[in-house]
Parts: sequence; structure tokens; C-alpha cells
Amino acid sequence: MFFTPSRPDADADWRIASKFSAFYASILRASDLVLLAAMGVLAYWLRFRSFDLPLDYMRNIVRAALFALLVLNGSTLYRSWRGRGLVRESTKLLALWTLVFAAAILYTVALNASDEFSRLWWGSWFALTVTGTIATRVVVRRFSEHLRARGIDQRSAVIVGGGRDAKLLATRFAEQPWIGIEVKGWFAPPHSRQRMQDIPLLGTADTLVDYVDRHHIDQIWIALPMSAGDEIQELLRRLRHSTADIKLVPDLFGMQLLNHSVEQVAGVPIINLRSSPFQDAASVLKTIEDKVLGSLILLLISPVMLAVALGVKLSSPGPVFFRQPRHGLNGRIIEVLKFRSMRVHAEEKGTVTQATKGDPRVTRFGAFLRRTSLDELPQFLNVIRGDMSIVGPRPHAIAHNHQYMEQVDDYMQRHRVKPGITGWAQVNGLRGETDTLEKMARRVEYDLYYLQNWSLAFDLKIIVMTVFKGFVGRNAY
Repeated sequence: MFFTPSRPDADADWRIASKFSAFYASILRASDLVLLAAMGVLAYWLRFRSFDLPLDYMRNIVRAALFALLVLNGSTLYRSWRGRGLVRESTKLLALWTLVFAAAILYTVALNASDEFSRLWWGSWFALTVTGTIATRVVVRRFSEHLRARGIDQRSAVIVGGGRDAKLLATRFAEQPWIGIEVKGWFAPPHSRQRMQDIPLLGTADTLVDYVDRHHIDQIWIALPMSAGDEIQELLRRLRHSTADIKLVPDLFGMQLLNHSVEQVAGVPIINLRSSPFQDAASVLKTIEDKVLGSLILLLISPVMLAVALGVKLSSPGPVFFRQPRHGLNGRIIEVLKFRSMRVHAEEKGTVTQATKGDPRVTRFGAFLRRTSLDELPQFLNVIRGDMSIVGPRPHAIAHNHQYMEQVDDYMQRHRVKPGITGWAQVNGLRGETDTLEKMARRVEYDLYYLQNWSLAFDLKIIVMTVFKGFVGRNAY
């Protein structure tokens, strides 16, 4: 089963849920910095009964804000807390604020200026900041829980398994609607005689993939014992093309969880097996990166694009742009723009012939565009439109996706993120024709490494590498 057309209502629900999650993260991110500065001023008033802060105190507040940007944004604080306890989040927040204030105080000591500041001011500022940011989270949680209890910002889910853990998971989600996870039903594992009451049986593991695809399920919760390793492996094999989040509920109740890949949702320990790197705050950061850098780059390269467009028009009859249907985020079909580098021709239906060295279809000017990657410049319009990112796995032809999805392990996981103009594979020399299975497997290996290790700094590194070594390649025909 491959991607089926998305239902409009499912797409709308998914977009609304994503926007709510990003909204919560943005509110908390902004409020933390605002509260840090405001509490510094309030602490000064409590100590000196004056809002007329000296310049040195103002500088200290600015320094602390800069340290907060580095420490808080580099943590997991702004990731989705759906179903996680407030105590755990507050403890993490306390630890991070302690680190921020410790760094600010040490910096002040290093400047030999510590005697110029009131210790009482430092202490009250820290206490007020911790109290204020925790109170903000309480308010935001209550607001979001109020919405989720009324069916807004929901995630659809199915459970595989009918044992104790599966029953507990379904019961917790039903009793706590504020978590925002709606269980549609459960699927019986092979050779299972277990049954769950008060939750519909949707089928067996054999029908799971088809149901998830047709109903656009957001999450799959596998609640099988660890002894069922072969069955879990078979489920993952069947779900290898699905872009739904897959979570394993291990039988670890009563054990102390030390592995950082293990988390708790609604008090149930789970292991995230697959999920997109761009969720909540990371999604907002990636969008800002694409919109801001994309607009700036598009402005800078507009004279070059005009010159190239003229060259394409003069090189051979036909349109300036070549529009390619490709799979974008979560397998949705997008239209990728490129400057036309070939003479207008028709291919047999269902076939895509990659350009090869000396390909007679490629014009002389088109060959220059391909060697220098100038034919890719119109894709910055795709970035501004929201179909693509500046950095991400390169989009492949739809026919190639059908071909390689069965031949390369985890091939379709590339579609968990938006395709990019450049990527980690491209700056490492994996550009152009993929005429062997080994070449495609290596490209996918680099793409998956990017998904597993994404950060804003990694994106900027790839962009810089593209400028110096990624435009020209011997394999780009």
C-alpha cells in the first residue's frame, strides 16, 4: 500500500493540531524571556523600591537573557508535553534556570563586578523567574487541556495488543481526554485470544496497515510484551512505508527507567520508535529559517534567475520552468519547480528516465545549468510557498520512490520532513544520477543521518558547505 489521497477533514485536523502545538511552544518560549527580564526589574523594585535600574543591572538582565537563549533552546524543554506531568517539567525548568543564573553570576564574578550587585536582588530575581515561568506553564496547560477535552487539538491513535498494558493505556486515554489522544480502536496481534471491553476491535495485525493508511491515523501504539520481539519486528516491517508515529509500550511497569529514549505519557512508559524531528518548537524554528533565509536568498539571486530564464528561453523552444510532481512532507504530492534544461519531449507513461552523461535531450545551456545546479534556483519559490525547505532530503521522482521503497531499508522515512534544495547527501558528493542500488542506499543513509541529527547549526553548516562545494558536481548531468 502506498500513499492515498488525503481526506480534506483529516488534513485539516492534522494542520490544526500542528499549529496548536507550535503555538503552545512559541508562547512558552517568548514568555520565558519576557518573564526573565520583567522579574529582574520587579526584584530590583522589591529590593530598592525603585524602577530606575542602573545601566549595570540592565546589562546583567540582557546577559542572562542571552544565556537563557542558549541553555533553554538547546534543551528539550519546548518539545511537546502532551500527557507528561507538570512536576517533571517544573523540575527540568528549575534545573535549567539554575544553570542560567549560575552562568550569569559566574560571568559577573569574572568581570570582578560581583560586589556591585545586591545578593538579595540575585536571589529574589531567581525565585521570581522560576515561580513565574512555572505559573505560565500551569495556565497554558489548563487552557490546552480545556481545548483538548472538547475535541480540539486531538491526535488519532490505534492500539496493537489486548493485554494488561493495552487495556491500561486505553483506560488512561479515555479517563484523561485533556491528553488529546483519541483511540479509534485496537488490533489483535497474531494468535491472540485476548479481548478488550469498551473499545472496538478494528481487525488483526494483517489489516492494520490498510486501516492506518485509509483513516490517516496519527499514532500507532504497540502494546505487546517484549517477548513478542518477532511479532513487533514484523509489524515494523509492514509499517515501514507509514509516516504515522509509532510508539512501543514495553512491559516495564515498576522498573526505574534510565534510558533517555523512554518517556511517560499519561503515566504509561513508552518508547518512541519513529517520529519526525520537526515537532513543536523545532517546527517553528525550521519554518522561520526557511521563510527568512529563503526570502533573503531569493532577493539576492533574482538578477541571476532573470538571466537564466532568458538563457533557457533562447536555448530551445518551450517553457522556462519544468514542473515535476514529487512526494513532499508525509507523502503529499507537490509540484517542484526547476529551470528547464532539456528539450521538450514526451516519455512513456509511468516511466522516468534519469539524465545520463551525454544525454541528447539536454541542451548545451541546460548542461551548464545542471553542472552548476542553477536549474534548482526556482525551488526557492517552493520554499516560500511552504512545499520545500532549504535543507532536507532531495525529492526523487515518484516512479523512483515506487522502485526503491522495496529495495532500500527505511527509504520512505525520508518523507517525514519536507524535501530540500540541498542536503547532507548532496554536500557529501551524492548528487546526480543514482544508476545503482548502492548509490541510492548511500544517499538514503545520509538523509536518515540528517533526520536523526537535525539542528539549526547543522542546517547552517550544510548551507555553507553547499556554497563552497555543493553547487558543482561531476555526477550532475
